Amino acid sequence: MDKTNVMRLLDAAKIEYVERTYDAELTDGESIAKILGEDPECVFKTLVTVSDKKEYFVFCVPVNGTLNLKKAAKAVGAKSIAMIHQKELLPLTGYVHGGCSPIGLKKPFPVTIDETAQLFDRVYVSGGRKGFQIGLSPTALKEYCNAKFCDILA
Repeated sequence: MDKTNVMRLLDAAKIEYVERTYDAELTDGESIAKILGEDPECVFKTLVTVSDKKEYFVFCVPVNGTLNLKKAAKAVGAKSIAMIHQKELLPLTGYVHGGCSPIGLKKPFPVTIDETAQLFDRVYVSGGRKGFQIGLSPTALKEYCNAKFCDILA
């Protein structure tokens, strides 16, 4: 498999990771976790939001969880936030729906990772394209993305 931009960035930063592939037609996170043989609580989806002041924020939550928009807004100091429209994802982040990663975004947006990530030695996030996940230490993910851990689950 060709290296993705996510892999190149992690290689350049000397961050250890594992790569995992699955059928790119799969879109359900829990099904992806099952195929990977991983606990759905350690496989994270990347969600992009916009605030009432038109600021963008990225949140990573377990695939079997739901982002609590009120907790998320509070975590980033916004009055309110909403999910962006799917058609905005590619021009904004450089990633397609189902392949969005907190690593290597087109523009650096603030990243918040649900605090449950800290319960695992390795968490999985999109490797930058559909059908591809990377697993890495939650601490390494946090540090690379200049992120923070917060309680953002519903």
